[in-house]
Amino acid sequence: MEAGLIGFAVLLAMAFAGIHLGVAMFLTGFFGFAILRGLEASASLAGTLIFDASMSYGFALLPLFLLMGNLIYRSKLSEDLYDTANAWMGHRPGGLAKATVAACGGFAAVCGSSIVTTTTMASVAMPSMRRYKYDDGLSTGAIAAGGTLGILIPPSILLVFYGILTNSDIGKLFIAGIVPGLISIITYFVVIDVMTRMKPELGPRGERVAMADRVRSLKKVWGVVALFLFVLGGIYIGFVTPVEAGAIGAVGALLFALGRRLLSFQNFQEALLQSVRTSAMLFFVIFGAQLFSAFINVADLPGQALSWIQSLDLSAMGVMAIILLFYIAFGCVFSAFALVLLTVPVFFPLVAGLGLDVAFGTTPENILIWFGIVIVVVAEIGQITPPIGMNVFVLKSMLPDVELSTIFKGIMPFFGADLVRLALIVLFPATVLALPDYMDQMQDRFDALLESLFLK
Repeated sequence: MEAGLIGFAVLLAMAFAGIHLGVAMFLTGFFGFAILRGLEASASLAGTLIFDASMSYGFALLPLFLLMGNLIYRSKLSEDLYDTANAWMGHRPGGLAKATVAACGGFAAVCGSSIVTTTTMASVAMPSMRRYKYDDGLSTGAIAAGGTLGILIPPSILLVFYGILTNSDIGKLFIAGIVPGLISIITYFVVIDVMTRMKPELGPRGERVAMADRVRSLKKVWGVVALFLFVLGGIYIGFVTPVEAGAIGAVGALLFALGRRLLSFQNFQEALLQSVRTSAMLFFVIFGAQLFSAFINVADLPGQALSWIQSLDLSAMGVMAIILLFYIAFGCVFSAFALVLLTVPVFFPLVAGLGLDVAFGTTPENILIWFGIVIVVVAEIGQITPPIGMNVFVLKSMLPDVELSTIFKGIMPFFGADLVRLALIVLFPATVLALPDYMDQMQDRFDALLESLFLK
């Protein structure tokens, strides 16, 4: 265990020193494993892991979803999503803030990045809210909180990472993220309602848009909505695998962008290059995470940590509470991607050994699905947690005239809503698992129907 703790400390020190996370994890894992098992064994393991991972069918999912997101981004979908949401909700108190959250949710579904969602919606939504005299605290709070939806609403790149690291069903992870994502949007709406009812001046009503114009606004986004439903629906009913869905999504996004006549050859090149660069970076990070995971498992850090926690005589929920506090604290400092990659190798074997499947009346596989959603949600909360909060500082860089204290003040009601949502997900696992279980039942019925037809 001592070797594992030293290795983890070295990794954190390298990360804080500014060394790329993938490099830090790779070096720590490689030399840590070499110390415990020998240099030749470490070199052999590194080569085997990289070869096996790079040949994995599931790895194709990352560049495909990244390409889909980049093509949609260059189609200026964010502006149309915001305009459509504003047309339907802008005339209500706090309507523009609600439109911002709704647009963040829609954009997150095709983007998958918290930071990209935050920066994009800041440039799109903030000018409109200022034009209608919205309070800067409410405006920035809605943007920063709405931006966190990017790492939860499927297809989420972070959930793909988790699925690869834990060998979990990525399709099930996507399904499991839908209800918590909807809960996020609903709780944010409630926060905005309460704030604007108590102080109407925070979010004045906008102009009412005629119903005919509202309906016409849907024409701008129907294509991507249909693409989103087709991709996820195909996964859920078992018509396509997640990788096949990623390919369909990428081709569909290309056709959508061409149909809007906003995709020049230069933009297409930029989308391809950005997808390749990001994929290469993410692949290296995953290779490093897998090698680091192998090292800490050989060092028996998860097993020893489980034994130590069991010696404290804490309940399974007590252990979960400690893990969640850890994620919230470190989520202030690390990006959600870094946090998940650093900690999943340590925590998921620990959670698997707590016996939560028996306590919740479900399967060990479903517990890992539930835990994946939980840590993504809590990592998401860390992105807006004072005193650092990554999304807050990204937003500050976009809006230099807004005081940091104003943004944090605006964030706090949404932060409270996030804690309520987290409590619901942890205490009532059905909020995460009900939809995957239902889809499994529907898949079984569909398979039985097909079998009966062919047998006849």
